[in-house]
Amino acid sequence: MDIKTLATYTDQATDYSTEWLAQPEPLDIYQLIQKHFIAGGTTIDVGCGNGRDTHWLQQNGFPASGYDASEALLEIARKNFAGISFHKSLLPALTEIQTTFANVYCETVIMHLTNDEIVKSVERLKTLVRPDGILYLSWRVTEGEDARDSKGRLYSAFPRNLVLDRFAPSQVLHFEEKISASSGKRVCRLIAKL
Repeated sequence: MDIKTLATYTDQATDYSTEWLAQPEPLDIYQLIQKHFIAGGTTIDVGCGNGRDTHWLQQNGFPASGYDASEALLEIARKNFAGISFHKSLLPALTEIQTTFANVYCETVIMHLTNDEIVKSVERLKTLVRPDGILYLSWRVTEGEDARDSKGRLYSAFPRNLVLDRFAPSQVLHFEEKISASSGKRVCRLIAKL
């Protein structure tokens, strides 16, 4: 992950966590998950942040664990959602993860990576999905050139095909580009069966 972005999430973990929890619940994402994820299947949340979505997954029939690159955000997740396993791991390698899952969830993380790391991350995420399992992957859309926000977070500008070309057309169950109801930002969302 981009070092400056990771430092920002670590140094300002409490502020980001408060901001995320104040956003409207992402009901449109949760509806997609309920429609496509394997009920009762082991689930991993890669880039779990403060654990909000990991908790929702756990509470809605998808036994979940969370992984994030920021130890500060993981501390908040462990405090807020006791009983769920949260671990540190860094895209694209995710070396700490040595098993496969029925469902893999990665919500608005890969846009904080360089294009080369995005490709490696997508390929690595695919290896975490058991045969006939489901991968949910989303990213915030940045037009033109890579940009950093006022806090220093990297938002890579890349064509959707950088991700879509990693999947056979028959694997893609759902793809959309839309304005997120929770964040108000333009996002792409992909669900694939591997």
